[in-house]
Amino acid sequence: MAARLKERYQKTVVPELIEQFGYKNVMQTPKLEKIVINMGVGDAIGDPRMMENAVAELGQITGQKPSIRKARKSISNFKLRAGASIACVVTLRGDQMYEFVDRLFNVAIPRIRDFRGIPSKSFDAFGNFTLGLKEQTIFPEINIDKVTRVRGMNITFVIKNAKTAEESRELLRKLGMPFAN
Repeated sequence: MAARLKERYQKTVVPELIEQFGYKNVMQTPKLEKIVINMGVGDAIGDPRMMENAVAELGQITGQKPSIRKARKSISNFKLRAGASIACVVTLRGDQMYEFVDRLFNVAIPRIRDFRGIPSKSFDAFGNFTLGLKEQTIFPEINIDKVTRVRGMNITFVIKNAKTAEESRELLRKLGMPFAN
């Protein structure tokens, strides 16, 4: 069974985008290519168990095992050595990506304290959108009692075929992202 959000994209969002922007072909419409979720774990330098906890939590949130990223070079001011584990990353595509976006928009984001909408200024020159979250505990998969440290994460929506940030913004808005006005 296809993801609920993917069906909505194909049946309602694509025709609305074609009508709004005047595309001549369905293949010209912007679409989500992948979602990259990055969680920095700088405190893993002193305590390696922090990285294990972060990997487990990110794996619970996404349903996929994260890959661990290592430092490329040493920085003495941060007590960082080249090759030390400092972050974990997950790339989601296909149905898993649409399931994650559906949970993010409809379950996790409304649980943010004092939420007034997502600022729509985080688009890059290619139409990709990056969202920063301050804590992982907004996801219902995470057991708050077992969280050792509150960590933030960056979620990047890589959008294909979008020529401008406005096209990407409309795609995400029609998929259900609650942008601030």
